[in-house]
Amino acid sequence: MTISDVTKLSSARPVSVRPLIWIGAITTGTVVTNLFAPQILVGLMGRSLEMTAFEAGLMSTLTLLGYALGLLLLVPLVDLVENKRLILRTLACAIVAALGTALAPTPDFLLAATFILGASCAAIQMVVPLVASMVAPERRGQAIGDVMSGLMIGILLSRPAASLIADAWNWRGYYITSAILMIVLTAALARCLPTLKPVTATSYGALLRSFPTLLREEPVLRVRAWTAALVMASFTAFWAAVALRLPDAPFNLDARGIALFALIGVAGAAATSAAGRWGDRGFARPLLIGSHLLIIIAVALCIWAAMLESRIAALLVMSIGAILLDLGITTDQTLGRRAVNLLRPEARGRINGLFVALFFIGGAVGAAAASAAWSFGGWTMVCVVAGAFGVLGVITDLATKTGSS
Repeated sequence: MTISDVTKLSSARPVSVRPLIWIGAITTGTVVTNLFAPQILVGLMGRSLEMTAFEAGLMSTLTLLGYALGLLLLVPLVDLVENKRLILRTLACAIVAALGTALAPTPDFLLAATFILGASCAAIQMVVPLVASMVAPERRGQAIGDVMSGLMIGILLSRPAASLIADAWNWRGYYITSAILMIVLTAALARCLPTLKPVTATSYGALLRSFPTLLREEPVLRVRAWTAALVMASFTAFWAAVALRLPDAPFNLDARGIALFALIGVAGAAATSAAGRWGDRGFARPLLIGSHLLIIIAVALCIWAAMLESRIAALLVMSIGAILLDLGITTDQTLGRRAVNLLRPEARGRINGLFVALFFIGGAVGAAAASAAWSFGGWTMVCVVAGAFGVLGVITDLATKTGSS
């Protein structure tokens, strides 16, 4: 029996795909907030537990490091272990880790809990391919786009949501809220997720050793992971630096205003479903080229916005730039997900883990580049760097058609 046979058997069960897609979208959006919340809560958490500057700085690092390891060590289990059970157990670990973070009595306990929470957030990269596998290939792009909309909204809302909950309650309240939401969603997934048993006849060690082979043999994975890393670098470069620019003239925003500005980017997540749908119709290549051109146009608008004298005009232009930037990024991400999820069904866990891990590296590069650019040339240089990643994306589009059908 082949993997496709297994997938057909699973799909033949009374599984309602549309509710599953929406629950998957809400779950990924909720879980992913835990990865970025420490970036805004670090000050409150550090003071509460009297942490040193080094310990406080480790919180975000350990959360993201845990996630990276989860992508490489846990997500490949999708190809070896029954998927529903794996997802539910991983989410259970995330719930326990979130509660552990909320109740942490010491810095060491907190750091350990945030690391485990980051690793357990890899569950979102198990949900996306499972939902995609329940949909016919000709509609897979739209399904992935719907789930990705939840993921991108969660990423964009994570910082303002964490800030607002902490202001209304405290930082521990954020993690308690996150744990409660994940409990509800895990219960929903337990009812809705289909059973999908992989038939890979290999060992866990062999799965991990197959990563280089997959990269070598799958040009679609290489190209789409490359452009995904580029756009993620643009994303992190922009959002890592924009909070430093908005308090100054002509914008003059306070902390609450900056949090509200971050909500504007959510509008870009609306592109995910449409991008997936048009990708299914054969328009992936022009959409990919357009997405990378949008990034270039967006950062040009953001440079111009900072030069305007009118506060209202500057905020309007900057908002349009932020929306276009997120529009371009989510389009590339959605089409990239669609392309890699049409590859080997028996390796979808490893392929998704590799894809996300590689564009995750792009995000780290973008954050580092933004820091250096800000020190060297301020906001304008940050935008130039973010735009340069978009230029590399266009060059890639023109040089290859791999994964753009």
